Amino acid sequence: MSIEVRDVAPLLQVFDMPTAIRFYRDVLDFKVTGSSPVLSNNPDDVNWAMLELNHVTVMLNTAYEPEFRPAAPEAGRFSGHRDTCLYFSCPDVDAAYLYLLSKGLTIEPPKVVYYGMKQLYLTDPDGYRVCFQWTA
Repeated sequence: MSIEVRDVAPLLQVFDMPTAIRFYRDVLDFKVTGSSPVLSNNPDDVNWAMLELNHVTVMLNTAYEPEFRPAAPEAGRFSGHRDTCLYFSCPDVDAAYLYLLSKGLTIEPPKVVYYGMKQLYLTDPDGYRVCFQWTA
């Protein structure tokens, strides 16, 4: 007998929750499906949020409690983010590219890599890499 799993929901530590939510919701088109209580008059000012797009779930969590948040992210704490990449299966990578351009992003066009995947990379506000990919 093995362990049955059906989905995964990565939890990403973010510096500024409203900025992170705006990126995933307003740019990538995720929907906020759950969150911790709102901390201010900004409905995106929460410590935790769950976002979903189709059958994909991403959770965001503040890296600092509000009273301990520094003015800028600590380099040591956030340096590993660039080594983390979310790979999303995306049947029409070219359409995703055009959509993201329409949202005002400046990104390189998709490329087919040597192992046969067409990939489109971008970086979120916290330095995490995001890749939309599909077999070329």
